[in-house]
Amino acid sequence: MRMKLNKPIQLLAISAASIAAAAFLSACATLTVDFVYVTCAKAAGPNNYGEVNVYEINSQSGRMRQIPTSPFFSGGRNPVAEAVAPDQGSLYVVNRDDNTIVQFQIGSDGKLYPQNTVNTPGIFPVAVSAAKGFLFVADTYAPLPTCSPASPCSGSVAVFPILTAAQAGALKPAQPANTLGPAVVNTSISASYWPLTLPGAAAADTFVPAAINVAASGSYLYVAGYDANTNAGYVFGFAPGSDGALSALPGFPVQVGAHPSGITSDSSGSYLYVTDSAQNAAYGFRISSGALTPLSGSPYVTGAQPAAIVLDASAKYAIVANTQDSNVTVYSVNSGSLSKLGTYTTGTQPVAIGIDPSLNQYVYTANFLGNTVSGFQLNLSDGSLLNSQFSPSASNPNPTAVAAITHNGNKK
Repeated sequence: MRMKLNKPIQLLAISAASIAAAAFLSACATLTVDFVYVTCAKAAGPNNYGEVNVYEINSQSGRMRQIPTSPFFSGGRNPVAEAVAPDQGSLYVVNRDDNTIVQFQIGSDGKLYPQNTVNTPGIFPVAVSAAKGFLFVADTYAPLPTCSPASPCSGSVAVFPILTAAQAGALKPAQPANTLGPAVVNTSISASYWPLTLPGAAAADTFVPAAINVAASGSYLYVAGYDANTNAGYVFGFAPGSDGALSALPGFPVQVGAHPSGITSDSSGSYLYVTDSAQNAAYGFRISSGALTPLSGSPYVTGAQPAAIVLDASAKYAIVANTQDSNVTVYSVNSGSLSKLGTYTTGTQPVAIGIDPSLNQYVYTANFLGNTVSGFQLNLSDGSLLNSQFSPSASNPNPTAVAAITHNGNKK
């Protein structure tokens, strides 16, 4: 027998249901604390483009779940690096095989909207970093007519201004905020790049950049890489000017390990860390007026083939992704020096690592051969990691890089 409700009771029931539904939707909205963007290198679609998976992170469980319209085409082939604009309103994706950087505007729901594409001055861009209104890009080879994979030469750095809404709106036709302006000119060579040349090197010595980092709120730029001929690692240092032009810091490049693979600095710009995939180590330095001084105990032992390193926002912990071991190692940070705390299993072959910018609580790795993204919750009291709910999460094939924004953190 079906019970019938009179009209007032029906209205009350409908009203209560509506309130409950609204509360549920509101809770769902607020539970998303960050959006994480993971580039995947394996070709997809008719244009053989790479892809970008977009995940929302649950603030309570850390669960990573792809948004309904994910993935998005990367706008080019073999995306290998990415960076978020300082205002979190745009994502820049580096497509290595096309020598391009694609700007995506980020919607309030995390969706990506392709806006502009620029070519890098050099050949095969491999790393990118954004700060202080500029995007810094490391290219594998400098833009010289004699440079090619068959005839390699040392790499280079290019600088693109990130245009404000007013600057971009003044273009004809008008463009959205965070559009990249023309590459900054190096007046000493009348070209739009800065060569990464090893002083006194033999003709066969070619510097291969691997990672790039902007420290101290944009005051210093560091590029880590290695000499393909001698297998010696180096770090180049620059001071970006107010116009983005780079000035080489005195005493650079400095010799660091054998095969630098990742680089990062703490939020205060006081310390710099470089992972070395050949020596299974992480080198730590104190930054003073741009100069680097080795920290006590450096280099620090890592797992096999460390690929990337990240510090939490409070600089209490450093976390290294170990590619060959398929795990991450957590270190406590004391006056910059690292002390190992523990090691935690990831998916197969983690090559990139990030930490959520909102709560400084969730850690994620892009697992290249596992075709997954691992998620962890960082205990800020003791540095331990706990697997996030349903971790690891599936990704498209061969994830290569990670970047993140806070939910509703963009300025659109």
